[in-house]
Amino acid sequence: MIGTNDWKSSQYDQQHEDDVVSMADSTITTDDIEGELFKIDRIRDVLVRRESELRYMMDDIQLCKEITRLKKELQKLVSIPDNDKSNEDRQKEEELLQQIHKLVETRDFLVDDVEFERLREKEEDKEMADFLKSKFPRTMRKKGAPTRRVPSRSQQASSPFAKTGLTLLKECCGFTCSIM
Repeated sequence: MIGTNDWKSSQYDQQHEDDVVSMADSTITTDDIEGELFKIDRIRDVLVRRESELRYMMDDIQLCKEITRLKKELQKLVSIPDNDKSNEDRQKEEELLQQIHKLVETRDFLVDDVEFERLREKEEDKEMADFLKSKFPRTMRKKGAPTRRVPSRSQQASSPFAKTGLTLLKECCGFTCSIM
């Protein structure tokens, strides 16, 4: 009889060991490990998104600086009376207008890319929320769904990427664009 009890106890211990992984002084379940890995993965995703956002911002700032520089240069030429302008001045004006136009188009593409990324991220977030609900239904009910900080309306409105290309140009250059 003692042998049978030992076998049952051993069988119970084996089942219990399958559910728990021993780590030094503590025990942690595989669900705990999966949950922690998931949190780390989400943090990584947030950091990658932030890096992308910062890169877009840097590109935007560089474009704005160049547009501003070209507009100042153009303003100097525009301030010269037409009858005092040389052919060189007129040609330079035309070149500056073309360069500014090209940069504005580049900014428009940048804004479109940002909007596309925002929509893609929104879809990824929805898919992740659906996955979490199916994978951890009890955990989601107890703790609530993980929430992502959503900026207020005023923060969204002040974001340069929530606006159209022309509005961006007008605001980023610090003055109303009289050329476009």
